[in-house]
Amino acid sequence: MKIKDERRFTIRLILILLYLILITILFVVSFSIYKNTNKITPFRDVKSTNEYAQIEISKMSDKFAYYKENDIGIHYVTETEDTGLWHTYLIAIKESEISKYQDIIDYSYGKTNVAPDRITVSGYPVEINEELKALSIKHLNEFLPTYNAVEINNDNYNDYLTNCYLDTTISKENTISFGLVLTLILLLIVLIMLIYTIKENNRIVVGIDRKIEKHKRKIIRIKNKFKRKK
Repeated sequence: MKIKDERRFTIRLILILLYLILITILFVVSFSIYKNTNKITPFRDVKSTNEYAQIEISKMSDKFAYYKENDIGIHYVTETEDTGLWHTYLIAIKESEISKYQDIIDYSYGKTNVAPDRITVSGYPVEINEELKALSIKHLNEFLPTYNAVEINNDNYNDYLTNCYLDTTISKENTISFGLVLTLILLLIVLIMLIYTIKENNRIVVGIDRKIEKHKRKIIRIKNKFKRKK
């Protein structure tokens, strides 16, 4: 009886260890899937209009285009990297929220010498149509630094301003990842099995123990059979 108890205790410990390893793997995989699902891509690295992206605004223009029916204004913005390299983009915002950008706009036009805190905006890329492109080229020089040596035109526009603007009026889509749901279900199952295995004399441990015992008896019978033949 003592040998059987020790064997079952060993089986239980091995199962617990395996379940803990599985739980760790499933947790890491779940967290990785969650991070990728909720990832916010820097606008300069965007590859498609389905990517939720963000821009950290250091300078911003007044609106140069306005869509009254949706109260959406189009502005130039500058994003400055830590290296000092800067990029100019177009963003769409609700003009009813313009007040929170006003300090940056004033600073951009030299109305104040105090640099305000940068503002990070998020949204989805939207392709720039020909009408908006022509309008942005027309007004771009009013915003770009005077020392900017490159003349932006229809041919090089996409190289410098990309072919999309960031629409901050579009909320992030709540997408359900099948992979995340599946790993969470598996994680829950393994957790239940772990709790169940910790209990003494549970069916899984008893079942494995009986199979081991049956296998041992079979081996002993085979050995005894060969001994008789000798």
